Amino acid sequence: MSERSVRAGERGGRTTARPGAVVTGIGLVSPLGREPTEVFEALTAGRSGLRAVPEGHAAHGWLPAAGLAPAVDGREVLPPTETRCVDRFVLLALAAADDALADAGLAVGRDADPHRTAVVLATGGGGLETFEQQSHRRLERGRPGVSPYLLPGMLSNMAAARIAIKHGIRGYSSAVVTACAAGAQAIAEGLRLIRAGDADVVVCGGTESSLHPTIAAAFTNARALAQGWDAPEQASRPFDARRNGFVLGEGSAVLVLERAEHAEARGAAGYADVLGWGASTDAHHPTMPRPDGTGAADAMRAALANAGLAPGDIDYVNAHGTGTKLGDVAETAALRAVFGAEPPAVSSTKGATGHLLGAAGALEAAVTALAVARGTLPPTLNLTDPDPACDLDHVRGAARTVPVRAALSNAFAFGGHNLSLILGPASTRTAR
Repeated sequence: MSERSVRAGERGGRTTARPGAVVTGIGLVSPLGREPTEVFEALTAGRSGLRAVPEGHAAHGWLPAAGLAPAVDGREVLPPTETRCVDRFVLLALAAADDALADAGLAVGRDADPHRTAVVLATGGGGLETFEQQSHRRLERGRPGVSPYLLPGMLSNMAAARIAIKHGIRGYSSAVVTACAAGAQAIAEGLRLIRAGDADVVVCGGTESSLHPTIAAAFTNARALAQGWDAPEQASRPFDARRNGFVLGEGSAVLVLERAEHAEARGAAGYADVLGWGASTDAHHPTMPRPDGTGAADAMRAALANAGLAPGDIDYVNAHGTGTKLGDVAETAALRAVFGAEPPAVSSTKGATGHLLGAAGALEAAVTALAVARGTLPPTLNLTDPDPACDLDHVRGAARTVPVRAALSNAFAFGGHNLSLILGPASTRTAR
């Protein structure tokens, strides 16, 4: 444990912070499993969710390693007659949302006003599988081969729409499509809605199903993916000197955010509070971050200001940390710019899960909420030889136990989108 972490634990307390929104439910469909406890314990134990793509999978032979999510039977989340027109990214979102609402012990209409309940679900690519399948059918059979269910199957807003339809959510509904920052931005939108008084409950997060040949080929040809590793679980190496790209993953993560008074009134327990958010745009390049990390630093500073916190209040950072040569160095520069010579403890959970693109920020926000609730920081898997250019207080080798007053979760994206979230201990009387 670093001296900074010890001092942070001894100081206790918190700078006066703005009201947040409490996380009362978490639903996950991830490469490490579906139960939040199962996923977090796998992370803290240093277990990997990455594996070789099995024969019979569409991406077999196209990806050397991947973070595959558990299968979701459409009949688990929808009536059998409706499953034929739903893309897998929607099925993953429905499963995660169902689990998150059940975890929160909340039924819309019974425990929350449908008109005061919102849904914001992010995705990077939307219905990629449906579009690819239907494109092949058009080439083979012409116009008659294209299903009339193409649009309701592939549109990026359909995860949010299907959740609203299933659970009777009548309030604000939206889809965020900002590539790999989208999942975190959906949670920021949830906090904004609650702070503005426009919702009491927000079902928010991200979903992605992108393990398809065309997407795999595009990332491979862009030299973005990790290559040349003997075992799939070794391939994702955030901040490691031998890293050579990220590992593509899939899944969904959904959080139930509530106004603290609403959660208290129904006796709900909280994992953590979302205290603030910050966004910025690099305005630099379609795919590469600013090398000096100034865009990412702007987002982190904005999140601190939005939360009413100072850099010294942050005890943990769940980094974007994809394992790319440029990205990890730029994020390190940003963290150094914001936190100075003694940055807080840092880890990237992508070493174990891979990169879930539009769902990544939501999964990592959920992990950060669990880290705050448990006072346990998961390590970065495969960080055996830290890159000197990524000189930070890395959590590696084993989990670290330390009181967490506030934690930062970063999500950065193609196009220069930067989103940072800050989470702290739950404001409800009962903690998870």
